[in-house]
Amino acid sequence: MKKSYLLLLMAAAAVISACKNGSDTTDLGYDPDAQQLQIGKDIAVVRTTYGTVKGFIYQNVNTFLGIPYGDDTSGENRFMPPKPPKPWDGVLPTVWYPTSAPQRPYTEGATPYAQFRDRWNYDGFGEDCLKLNVWSPGLDAAKRPVLVWLHGGGFSAGNGVEQDGYMGANFARRHDVVFVSLNHRLNSFGFSDFAAVGGEKYKHSGNVGMLDIIFALQWVHDNIAAFGGDPGNVTIMGQSGGGSKVTIAAAMPAAKGLVHKAFAMSGGSTAASDKAYAEGLGAQILKTAGLKPSQIDQLQQMPWPEYFALANKAAAEYNASLPAGQRYRGFSPVADDVDIPIGDFFTSGRDDVPCVPMILSTTTNEFVSDRDTPEQENLTREDIVKMMARNYGENAGAIYDEFDRIFPGNSPFGVYSIVSSSRQNVIRIANNKLAQGQPVYLAWFNWYPHIFDGLPRAFHCLDISFWFNNTDLMYSHTGGGKEPRVLSDKMGDALEAFMRTGDPNTGKKGGLPHWPRYTEEEGATLILNNVSRVENDPDRQARALMQ
Repeated sequence: MKKSYLLLLMAAAAVISACKNGSDTTDLGYDPDAQQLQIGKDIAVVRTTYGTVKGFIYQNVNTFLGIPYGDDTSGENRFMPPKPPKPWDGVLPTVWYPTSAPQRPYTEGATPYAQFRDRWNYDGFGEDCLKLNVWSPGLDAAKRPVLVWLHGGGFSAGNGVEQDGYMGANFARRHDVVFVSLNHRLNSFGFSDFAAVGGEKYKHSGNVGMLDIIFALQWVHDNIAAFGGDPGNVTIMGQSGGGSKVTIAAAMPAAKGLVHKAFAMSGGSTAASDKAYAEGLGAQILKTAGLKPSQIDQLQQMPWPEYFALANKAAAEYNASLPAGQRYRGFSPVADDVDIPIGDFFTSGRDDVPCVPMILSTTTNEFVSDRDTPEQENLTREDIVKMMARNYGENAGAIYDEFDRIFPGNSPFGVYSIVSSSRQNVIRIANNKLAQGQPVYLAWFNWYPHIFDGLPRAFHCLDISFWFNNTDLMYSHTGGGKEPRVLSDKMGDALEAFMRTGDPNTGKKGGLPHWPRYTEEEGATLILNNVSRVENDPDRQARALMQ
């Protein structure tokens, strides 16, 4: 259900113009009374390594949507590492969103409120999906910092513009940086491991979705200077599944020299999937298809919906055949020691992988909400502790009290929502990352929107629009207006500083408080809210009780 990007931005501009797209004293960066769109023969034209592209300028931001960075991945290219796009003659219009990778979209079976809140953007599905989008304030030699956004959706769904909060124009304009987002292969198209049954030809098949990301980063390295960016200063950033893609890419040898900073939000991985499981799943796909290993190439010729259904059926059959403790989530990057190292990331001492500063951030109420079940607000502390005891036994009451102390003023169900969003995984990633000797910074987002009676709280995905100065554009998450915009300005400034220097501190009066580096001993964590604060490992005792 795709909405016109231009119409959305024009509508947002009307809202933002009254308040100047930032705090009330911040300049818009464009004249709201002037013509907003420029598009024509000699406007926003750039020569890339594969051909010339032409976009448009909207509110002083050069915008390119759907630039090819890789070839069509169908047919003989399915399950294979990405190949360069075929060069083109003339000028390629890049003014509309690229095709999303094959997937089951969120919109299928979604409730009206879920549709309203997230307003997913899709514009068709197919295997010719290796495309990216660029927003840049200037097509010059300014060598601006570059942000490459990796979308969420686990490893199974999503695209580079799936939510309006992903749009890069406001962040690029306000902070004078270049913003890139991309699509890549997902699910069984990106992570079917046929190395054991298909031989040398298929040795990369379990990780081609991640290899697409590396290929896009190589495109950025080779081309972004023509878009006003600095190929020597690239920050990768992603949320949820995108956060895992960030941590995996930051551990891949092929990314060294292409990535210079990293920021993982509400997701991350300490290691890739078990190779034995992935290869077993690949063998199951052949078995379910009724094919012999010598017939594996037939899988490349199936129409993509047919292969997608086959692979999902095989995954269900394979998991059903395994003991409960050995069942995995399905198709995801594989620790094959070819493309992705085996073992915990960042701790091996290898010098052939990226060694870069990293921010790790989560929200306090990631996935548990009573927006659609408000009667749960009537639950008492005793009710919640009884629920928690199923997982935490006699420690349940103490765990509840610890989180109630850290974030006072929540209802009992609100406390439960925070408990259910434990930081245990992000702390493991942070401690592993320290082994590289690079700066690590931790944030915990705790701002609650005043919509749906306040019940969504600091939910999964809410913070994205704050980092990118899109809180008015993503009003169905934030409610819009001055309050979220002021916090967004501060967070966007911190992100810009991190992109430029590897340190998110701006020194600005009225900005975020000083954000110390994370250490395992002190655990400094920046808690983001209207009045942000730093606390040293505030949930350490709670996490210990949860183990």
